[in-house]
Amino acid sequence: MMLSYLVPIVLVVLLIAASIRILPEYKRGVVFFLGRYQAVKGPGLFIIIPLIQKMEVVDLRVITMDVPEQDVISQDNVTVRVNAVLYFRVVDPEKAIIQVENFIVATSQLAQTTLRSVLGKHDLDEMLSERDKLNDDIQEIIDTQTEDWGIKVANVEIKHVDLDESMIRAIARQAEAERERRAKVIHAEGELQASQKLVEAANVMSANPAALQLRYLQTMSDMSNRNASTIVFPLPMDILDVFKTMGQGGVRPAPADRTSPTTQRTEQGGDGTDLG
Repeated sequence: MMLSYLVPIVLVVLLIAASIRILPEYKRGVVFFLGRYQAVKGPGLFIIIPLIQKMEVVDLRVITMDVPEQDVISQDNVTVRVNAVLYFRVVDPEKAIIQVENFIVATSQLAQTTLRSVLGKHDLDEMLSERDKLNDDIQEIIDTQTEDWGIKVANVEIKHVDLDESMIRAIARQAEAERERRAKVIHAEGELQASQKLVEAANVMSANPAALQLRYLQTMSDMSNRNASTIVFPLPMDILDVFKTMGQGGVRPAPADRTSPTTQRTEQGGDGTDLG
């Protein structure tokens, strides 16, 4: 007799246990009543009627997805291997369950194709130097297409851009040539600035000849302080004028004789008579 009452009680308890559902704060349940969408429930405690109602649980937290490595041909025909990481979350559980079969797989496939198509429109230099811009472009394209699935793409980050060894050596040679070009340009600019300063100094010294003589003496003083075997012979600056006159074909006038011609002839006679 007791067994006949015990069996229904056990069935009712099992039915109630199977009907009670508890969802945490970061999850939602999409409930279907006889196959038709009914509501989104959660978080907390609620009851689902077995065999009549069915619930699909959706996690609302940010999902971190590693986009597999992709072979990409850049716009300048360079083959590279690129992988990235994708951050997204479900903002509309109803669309995420009804509009797409598996929103995680669909988002992963969309991220792979978008990564190849976007990077294929850029040169290798842009991939290496403008990652922030590429990340924004990829994120915007994926977010636009996943909006109908109730998914919000928070961020996309390109992690690695792997190159072949030959391409790495070519880039190294290019960087070395660029550094040499910059060094030559800087050296030429330094020579130009130095020449301008020398012209200014020459103009200042030409205004006062004594400044050139002082500079000459200062140079001799600097050379004498060094422990070197160089012997310096001072050369008067007036001698340079003589060499300059000789180079121009001119003859420097002889100094005037203080004795008169009569006196010279008298001295040449030698006998005390006037030979004039």
